[in-house]
Amino acid sequence: MFFHDLGPQLGWTMVFLAECIGPLFIYLFFFLHLLNVYEQIDDYTSSPCSVVTLACVCHCFHYFRRLLETIFIHRFSDGTLPLQTIMRNCLYYWGFSAWLAYYINHPLYTPPSYGNLQVYSSLVVFMLCEAGNFSIHLALNNLGCNGLRPKRIPYPTRNPFTWLFFFVSCPNYTYEVGTWLSFSIMTQCVPVALFTLLGFVQMTIWARGKHKMYIREFTDYPELRSAIIPLFL
Repeated sequence: MFFHDLGPQLGWTMVFLAECIGPLFIYLFFFLHLLNVYEQIDDYTSSPCSVVTLACVCHCFHYFRRLLETIFIHRFSDGTLPLQTIMRNCLYYWGFSAWLAYYINHPLYTPPSYGNLQVYSSLVVFMLCEAGNFSIHLALNNLGCNGLRPKRIPYPTRNPFTWLFFFVSCPNYTYEVGTWLSFSIMTQCVPVALFTLLGFVQMTIWARGKHKMYIREFTDYPELRSAIIPLFL
């Protein structure tokens, strides 16, 4: 019998809290110009674009929702994550938040090319995806779980936002990608688009893994479902 010291560990609840609290406050620091990171003449000058304030509200709302879901909705296994891995994850989320916040809240920020039409149409999609993500997590919470393995196949409920279960195994990832894609279009910011792309790649890997697990666990799993993108991926 061999024992391997994995070092300091934290539970999944603390992992999610650490990943979400950082971006929430980092973005506010840039929005309120509490960090002197711009040219001295522009340090206390805010961009006149209304989309800057709207982007701050959307960004904070997203991470505040995730914090509430972590505390009140999500069911985690008893597993833990090494502190070194947690620090790497936090560096990813916190670093990207600082990067995109720097550009969106820059006094010389350029508004989207198509003005209010681009901003408010993206806002509608953003809010729909946020509501969808919350609805999916609420539906998954009502399923009996054994660690990370569900005891039942997740099916749509009367809530229209859960109807995406007809087509994909992981609609929460689909909605998450939609959230960041709409935020990218709303702000027309390259760092946000890059964060969206990397997130889509990682969530696709997770979704395909869960999709294969569902097929392996349940012989009557719906054949129409794909992993993350309906009828495609």
